Amino acid sequence: MFKNYFKTAWRNLLRNKGFSLTNIFGLTIGISSAVFILLWVYDELTFDRFQKNYKNIYQVIANRDFKNQVFTDRSMALPFANALENSSPQIKHAVVTTYQQQNLLAYNNNKIKKKGYVVSDHFFDIFSWQFIKGNAATALKDPASVVLTENAATAFFGNEDPINKVLVIDNSRNVKVSGIVKDPPGNSTFQFDWIRPFNYDDPDIKASMNEWINSSWNVFIETAPGVDTALLNKTITQTKRAHGNDEISSYFVFPMDHWRLYSAFENGKNIGGLIEQVQLFSVIAIIILLVACINFMNLSTARSEKRAKEVGIRKALGSGKKQLITQFFCESFILTFIAFALAIIVVVLLLPSFNILVDKQLSLHIMQPVFWLMALGVIIFTGFVAGSYPALHLSSFNPVKVLKGINVSGKRTVLPRHVLVTLQFVISILLISATVIVYQQMQYVKNRDIGYNPNDLIMIPSTPDTDKNFAAIKNDLLASGIIAGVTRTSSPITEVWWNTGAPDYDGKPANAQIIMGGLSADVDFTKAMGIKMLEGHDFTGTPADSVSMLLNKAAVDAMKLKNPVGMKMRYGRTYTVTGVTDNIIMTSPYEKPYPMLMLFDGNSSSMNTMRIKPGVPVKKAISILEGIFKKYNPSVPFEYKFVDQEFQKKFTTEELIGRLANIFSILAIFICCLGLAGLASFTIEKRFREIGVRKVLGATVQQLLILISKEFLKLVIIAFVIAVPLTYWLMSEWLGKYNYRIHIDIWVFIVVGFLMFFIALAVVSLNTIKAAMSNPIKSLRTE
Repeated sequence: MFKNYFKTAWRNLLRNKGFSLTNIFGLTIGISSAVFILLWVYDELTFDRFQKNYKNIYQVIANRDFKNQVFTDRSMALPFANALENSSPQIKHAVVTTYQQQNLLAYNNNKIKKKGYVVSDHFFDIFSWQFIKGNAATALKDPASVVLTENAATAFFGNEDPINKVLVIDNSRNVKVSGIVKDPPGNSTFQFDWIRPFNYDDPDIKASMNEWINSSWNVFIETAPGVDTALLNKTITQTKRAHGNDEISSYFVFPMDHWRLYSAFENGKNIGGLIEQVQLFSVIAIIILLVACINFMNLSTARSEKRAKEVGIRKALGSGKKQLITQFFCESFILTFIAFALAIIVVVLLLPSFNILVDKQLSLHIMQPVFWLMALGVIIFTGFVAGSYPALHLSSFNPVKVLKGINVSGKRTVLPRHVLVTLQFVISILLISATVIVYQQMQYVKNRDIGYNPNDLIMIPSTPDTDKNFAAIKNDLLASGIIAGVTRTSSPITEVWWNTGAPDYDGKPANAQIIMGGLSADVDFTKAMGIKMLEGHDFTGTPADSVSMLLNKAAVDAMKLKNPVGMKMRYGRTYTVTGVTDNIIMTSPYEKPYPMLMLFDGNSSSMNTMRIKPGVPVKKAISILEGIFKKYNPSVPFEYKFVDQEFQKKFTTEELIGRLANIFSILAIFICCLGLAGLASFTIEKRFREIGVRKVLGATVQQLLILISKEFLKLVIIAFVIAVPLTYWLMSEWLGKYNYRIHIDIWVFIVVGFLMFFIALAVVSLNTIKAAMSNPIKSLRTE
């Protein structure tokens, strides 16, 4: 029976090649777009899920209540993990790690900077990494050991056996390779080339193990299944408070399956994160599929008169409604299957380019069950949605009326078709308008005054040698004639590495707690960075700098200081405020300026920053910088970063959203136009004789164009009226999460409305003009 259904369906599709190709083309674009999006969504949803115990792994996080703001902090004290292991039977293991860091690793003359983590004993007990060589249980027992990834081992040792080979870290410490693990997958929170254990005999580490105030590490735990997290949070908070006054902080466990998608906290509450983008593009995938399905529905119902006699004859010969519905669904699923097969070919061909666009290494995983589940889901969804209305509509024809030549379509066909076309226009207007507003928001933030000039600024990481020789390096740089200013800081100007409470001062309100960012800097800080001094002066290089403090305007406003310059600040020791700078944007460019305090440090730093003079070629400047730094820092490879490029990375997520939204909006509009062209073609075909008669009676091409086009243009106007308030509401909700944002202009909708109007007019006109220009005798001869 089904063989006959499919054979008949195949013949019908071959008989109507234009109809079939139009639908296959539209469905192929829709399905391939959906597959691209679903691959990205699946990768995000499965982040860290390769870890065997991911359901029982948590990060310990603190909410620190500073009265005016609750600050969510992932940084913990070094001895916290040991204390937690003994605090509750619910905790199986606890581990402390550094943040990701980069070190220079050397084997003979092969020196490469690699990223990794320093960890405590139970790292490989909690986290699952596949060992190629070595043993997870013993790999970190020796404090002078290191575990490398497969790629890192190849980079240093080639085809040699790496086990027990000795690497030199930062030209100062020897470590022995104790294990090799598979490289972390792209959807892993932990990205590393090496893992090594803490050396508890190191004087700095030994001191930190008795220090509960310094919070510079991450703490992770593995619990027993089904743990009571509320009770565990209480236990962790009590454990921390037992080791020092920490009444402003409450601790909680953050599950591993939330790390990627729900990482955003605001005032102590989780407000989502990347999950919003995942949900957004999941909806876009469904929308694009729906647009393609609507094309199928419209084109199928538009052809209903052509197939009416076929249905009437089938019913007269005894075919029931159920059999006819099955027949039409067979046609829908055959088209969908062909389109899916073509879509997979498109995905395979374009996936490398898509990976570059989204900065991932996605693959189809054709041999895995999840691929076939996704394929089955897409085919069933598309085939059923696309074929449902045409199948029900065509199978409902009255055979008597059909065979007598009575029109069985009428308004019950035209109205649903108009509704579906209007829906397509609503989607198109919404997508274009949203894309324009996202672009406007990004440009608005990119053009924001960030308090300093990032152009021509170069950052070079500090080393012990550059700190020791900083004065000589600075002199050589300034003497080169290409550098306008040089300074060094405790963190890049594009990041805040140090959060702190506001210092104490006379007149400070009782219970006032303000969270601020901290930065230490050397002489010429504001000059080199291009930061405007609003009051007072920069660090001067005199002994007085050791007790000098700079504040930015946001800090002065938060602390409600009227005349800050000259005020005494108690911050471990007593400092004097010597200057107030303009606000500098070091955190999110979408947020309000962050309060900052800046202290002098003329001995050590993390980053050297220098400003190239205007007009100096970049290649020339880099060449001179490399020569100077190699002179004083010969054992470390020269590396640098441009500040403006680092600042642009803050827009990565929004830029990705904008690019993807732009691409898929264009594809959705193209599918919509494809269907509109097909629908216009069938409308003209249906009214071909009418056009001939009107032309014989004197109608001009312009009059015929208006006659045919007004039916579709009315739908654009209706869609515009529906889409504008819907888009305004949705985009206002999206913009609401930003403190620094645009206000939606009405002209966006006016321009988009005119654009859709002229696109629809152009698509319909191409078919109408062709019919209007044809010889009317041809149409009248068919009468």
